[in-house]
Amino acid sequence: MSGGPVAPEPSWPTPPVGGWTADDLDRLPNLPPHTELIDASLVFTAPQTLFHLRAVDFFNWQLQSVGPEDLDVVREFTIDIDWQNRPEPDVIVVREDVVEDARQTRFPAESVVLAIEVVSAESRTRDRETKPVKYARAKIPHYWRVEDHEGKAVVYVFELEPATGAYTSTGIFHDRMKVSLPFPVDLDLTQIRPRRKRVAEE
Repeated sequence: MSGGPVAPEPSWPTPPVGGWTADDLDRLPNLPPHTELIDASLVFTAPQTLFHLRAVDFFNWQLQSVGPEDLDVVREFTIDIDWQNRPEPDVIVVREDVVEDARQTRFPAESVVLAIEVVSAESRTRDRETKPVKYARAKIPHYWRVEDHEGKAVVYVFELEPATGAYTSTGIFHDRMKVSLPFPVDLDLTQIRPRRKRVAEE
């Protein structure tokens, strides 16, 4: 009895002794898009949900439109925390002077003033627990976590507390988000929802 063609077994990279390094992300062939390095291990992300895509687009474009000239806004780009950790926040606000050329693949964490993560089912623990600790250790001053609550965006805002070196909550925002740091923004979070739902509620 003959069957159809057999799919090849996936070929996963075998980690070296001591784990992968930040430089390996640029050298390893055929890595899936948006692969991150967390604690010397490769982390592969699941397919994006529509909410995740809309939220990333929203913050990317909104912050670009209001950010000061000495800062740049970049989506889905890796940052170097140390040789074992090279995460990829969904959106970052970074000092403009480190944006060098079109071929660069990462920014130093010390150049980041804001990191934003949009939480998905498979990233919940990383975005709520693992990454905030690492971003705080890297002294990134501001961290925003965006969550999907029954189709509506909720944004949890954190600021680095210098005395403890940890993040402290400075607000939870539902329909409207108005903050003054790292620069003034006033955002209508309802715009993250599909257009037909926004129109129906108007």
